[in-house]
Amino acid sequence: MVIEVSSSPKPVYLDHVELTGGLWQERQATNRSRTIPAIHHQLETTGRLDAWRMDPNRERPKHRSVIYMFWDSDTGKWLEAVAYSLHTHPDPELEKQADGIISLIEKAQKPDGYLNTWFGNLEPENRWRNLRDWHEMYNAGHLIEGAVAYYKATGKRTILDVLSRFADHIDSRFGPGDGQKRGYPGHPELELALVKLYRETGDARYLNLSKYFIDERGQEPNYFDIESRERGEDPADFWAQTYRYCQAHKPIREQTEATGHAVRACYLYAGIADVALETQDQELVEVSRRLWDDLTSHQMYITGGLGPAHSNEGFTFAYDLPNETAYAETCAAISLAFCAHRMFHLDPNGRYIDVMERALYNNVLSGASYEGDHFFYANPLTSYPNVNPYEHWSGITSDRHYRRQAWYFCPCCPPNWARIVASIGGYFYSTTADRLYVHLYNRNQADFAFGGKAVRLEQQTDYPWDGTVQFSVGAETPVEFELALRIPGWCRSFTLEVNGVPQPITPVNGYAVIARRWENGDRVKLVLDMPVERVAPHPEIREDAGHIALQRGPVVYCLEEVDNGPRLANIAIPSESQLQASFDADLFGGVSIITGDAVRAEPSSWPGELYQPLSVVQYSRSPFRFKAIPYYLWANREPGEMRVWIREW
Repeated sequence: MVIEVSSSPKPVYLDHVELTGGLWQERQATNRSRTIPAIHHQLETTGRLDAWRMDPNRERPKHRSVIYMFWDSDTGKWLEAVAYSLHTHPDPELEKQADGIISLIEKAQKPDGYLNTWFGNLEPENRWRNLRDWHEMYNAGHLIEGAVAYYKATGKRTILDVLSRFADHIDSRFGPGDGQKRGYPGHPELELALVKLYRETGDARYLNLSKYFIDERGQEPNYFDIESRERGEDPADFWAQTYRYCQAHKPIREQTEATGHAVRACYLYAGIADVALETQDQELVEVSRRLWDDLTSHQMYITGGLGPAHSNEGFTFAYDLPNETAYAETCAAISLAFCAHRMFHLDPNGRYIDVMERALYNNVLSGASYEGDHFFYANPLTSYPNVNPYEHWSGITSDRHYRRQAWYFCPCCPPNWARIVASIGGYFYSTTADRLYVHLYNRNQADFAFGGKAVRLEQQTDYPWDGTVQFSVGAETPVEFELALRIPGWCRSFTLEVNGVPQPITPVNGYAVIARRWENGDRVKLVLDMPVERVAPHPEIREDAGHIALQRGPVVYCLEEVDNGPRLANIAIPSESQLQASFDADLFGGVSIITGDAVRAEPSSWPGELYQPLSVVQYSRSPFRFKAIPYYLWANREPGEMRVWIREW
């Protein structure tokens, strides 16, 4: 398929969309009142904001960790979250707070444009000496994203100009030209940020630099080997032992599978999709599809999580999806959502938005507590006391249960969560010259224009707890356009009406398209059948053999000890059990739960040895009514076990 930029859908920016209720409006309200302030408090108390003062007497940490070297990214993501929040809910005090930090950032910039609180102050002699590990370009990417978002929200150019100068500095030092280094980011992220900067400023140098980074990655001789030798190190001593970790083991255009660190991978794949779209590079289009297919067909958890391994925070091999030790980093699910959104605009097909929705409603939302001020780094699909191996990174409490934490030594996930929730309105719609795509369903009103005529579309729904979505069209004069409503991949039947008249439409590429001349007051009713589904795992996923997961609509469910008692591994759901969904108005402000008949199979007594012949053990099978809650809400009540995959009898 040849991509035509002029005909590709364009995402509708969040300033055209107002959430008027529902789950996402509630999460945004919590984000504004609890999450953004909590992150600012942590930036302040951990020294991240003071670092921008570039005090030459700043005390060096006793343990020189690479994590201190990407502190700047936390500020960039917080600033981006603030910008999106200001778009939808102006707040003079919050804006003043952000302006104060921007002033510090501006003063911290070096005359040549360089900007980094660690290498610009504590180790200036080491600037740009280790792109593989030291995150200078990663920091730059997140700061650029924050700068673009803040300029779009406020019209204030200071931070945009500062980061444009930093991008100019990078552009002057890296590339194929004489006197330039042929380096590229060890931790991809700058690639997609440069495309954002290009789109905002119109300066093609930024797009070209992004394309250069993508094309140079993994070329031989490998730049990471070159810079290692320049530092007097042996490249063979790289701790990860392979450049698959940072997706630099071979040129991008030769890569066929998702590898290495999951967050790095999806940031990179998002940047590749952006560059493919902007340059109409058909080979990069095919690379994007190929990597996407491997990612989602072999390496993705049912929750939209990515990365089974702590050792590399990422991928191992196809179908390796353990549950208790699942890493499934919050940032990885967020970067998957970014990638999915871009893939749709590269190749308009609902299958990408299906994955985006899966990640958003499950692994992403799980990343923050219901109260909004405690966070998960890893998101396992089974949790038992004493079994999670990631104590350094995770939220294991003194009672040995896995819980969210207020902050982390590596706190990349909290501000990432804040920025995607604050910007969620920007994921709802896309347009072409004559078509409006509706990707996500939640109460909102949004403004568009077709043929120079203004259109307002209003959604009324209780999605994801109910599959009925009603739309009303507001237009001063009749206007022709196609309304394309996503029929999610999980939905096997639906009905559609326009002004009460049934519309027998067959979806194409995951969207039911209604083409008509719309008039003020026209109404559309979409009803998505939303039964409780038993989901079976692929037979190659050895961890889940003989188990099922429960899903209703886009939401994956789990069992918690607080509702079902201990030893959840001993629970099985009979195949004939009738599963029921009901709305619990008292649970977390109102959510749908799933109940049904289950059996707990346990020995009535145990003789005492660790292992016993089955003939001497008397098992009892006790029927009971189980209760499952949305996975994203687990670990918000009493500490206890949790389980997504359940045995079926």
